[in-house]
Amino acid sequence: MTDFAYEDMLPIGTDPTPYRLLGTDGVRTVEGPGGRTFLEVDPSALELLSRTAMHDIAHYLRPAHLQQLRNILDDPEASNNDKFVALDLLKNANIAAGGVLPMCQDTGTAIIMGKRGQQVLTEGTDERALSKGVYDAYTQLNLRYSQMAPLTMWEEKNTGSNLPAQIELYADTLPGHETGYKFLFMAKGGGSANKSYLFQETKAILNPDAMLRFLDEKIRSLGTAACPPYHLAIVIGGTSAELALKTAKYASAKYLDALPTSGSPTAHGFRDLELEEQVLELTRQTGIGAQFGGKYFCHDVRVVRLPRHGASLPVAIAVSCSADRQCLGKITPEGVFIEQLETDPARFLPETVPADLDEETTGLQSTGKNVVVKIDLSRPMDEIRAELSKHPVKTRLSLTGTLVVARDIAHAKIKERLDAGEAMPQYLKDHPVYYAGPAKTPAGMASGSFGPTTAGRMDSYVDQFQAAGGSMVMLAKGNRSQQVTDACDRHGGFYLGSIGGPAARLAQDCIKSVEVLEYPELGMEAIWRIEVEDFPAFIVVDDKGNDFFASVTKPVALTIQKRPGL
Repeated sequence: MTDFAYEDMLPIGTDPTPYRLLGTDGVRTVEGPGGRTFLEVDPSALELLSRTAMHDIAHYLRPAHLQQLRNILDDPEASNNDKFVALDLLKNANIAAGGVLPMCQDTGTAIIMGKRGQQVLTEGTDERALSKGVYDAYTQLNLRYSQMAPLTMWEEKNTGSNLPAQIELYADTLPGHETGYKFLFMAKGGGSANKSYLFQETKAILNPDAMLRFLDEKIRSLGTAACPPYHLAIVIGGTSAELALKTAKYASAKYLDALPTSGSPTAHGFRDLELEEQVLELTRQTGIGAQFGGKYFCHDVRVVRLPRHGASLPVAIAVSCSADRQCLGKITPEGVFIEQLETDPARFLPETVPADLDEETTGLQSTGKNVVVKIDLSRPMDEIRAELSKHPVKTRLSLTGTLVVARDIAHAKIKERLDAGEAMPQYLKDHPVYYAGPAKTPAGMASGSFGPTTAGRMDSYVDQFQAAGGSMVMLAKGNRSQQVTDACDRHGGFYLGSIGGPAARLAQDCIKSVEVLEYPELGMEAIWRIEVEDFPAFIVVDDKGNDFFASVTKPVALTIQKRPGL
């Protein structure tokens, strides 16, 4: 039997975050029993902090994230496709920082985690005040409502406010934290949230070779639907499955960066910096790159090792996407503070755009000519397909003309019509279909943020739709299943990949008009007609059965060096 010893399972250390003061109203200290000082916090202070956080993370990014995007442009080993995506994401960040268009059309689920010191006093329900701040941000800004209220087991209705928020408040009993109330704010879109995975493994993978083989397979399966380059987090161990998943989420937000870097018999969690570098190198060898081939599938990797029950080995994987939306906040006797995010992302843009980003970008032999293929979407569908058929997968395109926008609910409604013996709507025969759902349109603009949604959610519809003459050219983000490749091969269709992430840039620079075609009652899930100009895309699946992602999602046999002493 060992002696009693206590240590936090996740000792996160000191906080180096730069903060800016929002104000001192609603915050004061009072003297209490035993000569102790207490911090009184009014609901208005919680509302201010929550509202400001949700605004800031919809429009601003951390400087370190922006620097990582710039590093891709400066890396001679990065592919041109990597650089093209990075440049588009930097342009998008610059537009979003104007405070009008959010960086991503999926403005996410609001997630708030708070730690309240023992001598912090509040009145009423803190969750209510924090929710009011979320409500104010989403209803007053050009953000999107994505939360669905279950009315019955099978029926849902959009809440129309993006509430409820996920709010978790904990007691902070650490010495020195008595009069502090600290927060982590996140906006988690469906794309990255859907790439959180839990695997129940065994001790058999607790060796370097087996672990790398395991991670290689699972990381490749992430695909690109969550908009890489990713901040990848891996948690090995955990006293429960839910702790492993929650730790992975926090690690993906850099919240656990100050963890110790080695373990001890007290069983605290720690970061394995060596394995982080090895896994990062693994991601660079996949060839997936920043969405369309290359080196930058991930910006960085966090690996956290946790204690575990001897009969269990949970492994959790999570990502933060190119919309790396989180920030810290705190309330102290000095006032209400929010993390200082970057409000001038233009300083990370290159002074001039590298010429090769407009030239050889597809892995073809260089001809010295511009190989960005312009596609006129006003031409008949057969002519559009004939032009696309001339070019290999990974070819970069510039689309101009009409797109029809439809996603999950619209596809389900069209399927009901086909199943009932009705014809495919003519607009899906005449025009490519773009899987997307817009955020609110700012006054005086043609469109709100309007980036692509995850293509895989529509995979089950493709064969039936193409057999009926529709969805012959599809545009969205992420990789797709074999059934889509087979359908395109069978019916002569194409799937084009749009860059996941730059929704604000697409709205400002590429989308010229937006009108509802059908189902206006569905809000952002309606079927829309949009006119686009120089809309960037890549050929991902062609009419010959070729799929760019097929070759980069197959695991390969790799080894990592064993740490000395193992």
